Amino acid sequence: MSGRQESGAPPGARDLVAHHGQLRGQESAAPLLEVRDLVVHHGQLRALSGISLTVYPGEVYALIGANGAGKSTLLRTIAGLHHPTSGSISYDGKDVTRLRPERRAIAGIVMVPEGRRLFPSLSLEENLKVGGSFARTGPWDIARVYDLFPWMKERRTQKTAQMSGGEQQSVAIGRALVANPRVLLLDELSLGLAPVIVQRIYAMLPQVLASGITVLLVEQDVSQALRVATHLQCLLEGHTTLEGTPAEVTREQVEAAYFGVGAASPGGQSSQPPPENDWQGSNHGLG
Repeated sequence: MSGRQESGAPPGARDLVAHHGQLRGQESAAPLLEVRDLVVHHGQLRALSGISLTVYPGEVYALIGANGAGKSTLLRTIAGLHHPTSGSISYDGKDVTRLRPERRAIAGIVMVPEGRRLFPSLSLEENLKVGGSFARTGPWDIARVYDLFPWMKERRTQKTAQMSGGEQQSVAIGRALVANPRVLLLDELSLGLAPVIVQRIYAMLPQVLASGITVLLVEQDVSQALRVATHLQCLLEGHTTLEGTPAEVTREQVEAAYFGVGAASPGGQSSQPPPENDWQGSNHGLG
């Protein structure tokens, strides 16, 4: 990944850049998650049209796009919350297309949903315990979540309804980690949060990856996604408009793919050299 994309990123994100470069060089690794030609309808509305993706162990795979692009629908379908019209989902070499959501969670596919979906009348610790309902055996438990988010321990008896949006998002992440996922689906992690809170939440990502978790991330903030992603895929109205690594794509390609203007070449191919300006300091990374 080029220096322009690392510029201004927190130290943890720069560590991820080096770590991810090594992972992408391991071509012998088998895919952990594969989606092939996925079509999903909401009633008569076609929400996804022939979407495919391949996620390797240890990656941070980012799905970007505007509202209504189909990003959350894709994550919810992978989690088993939507049934595809056609296509397939494979996890660890096994077809899970028709597997129930709780069976996927036990197998290691765990989601942090958009809007957090906590139980507001329960305490912080009680919400974390919910994550253990379909947990795998693994390194994460409530004590380790408290190590990741030290502020939680002294407030473990507080109801989550009394917490800020950023605190609730951290609890939602902790609840998912307690389930010991192999693939962590993060839906709109930064939605509605102040930039400084977003940075604090993303700062936990290196520790999550170091525990062996692979991340599939839905993010409207393109600049944030590009700082941490090994691979990105842009969706527009249920179609893939761009795919590649952050080092391969140009700002012009991302803008064209995001807004559906001009031409964006899938796979990050471009006839022009990448511009020297970085991806920071913008609304959703595109302003």
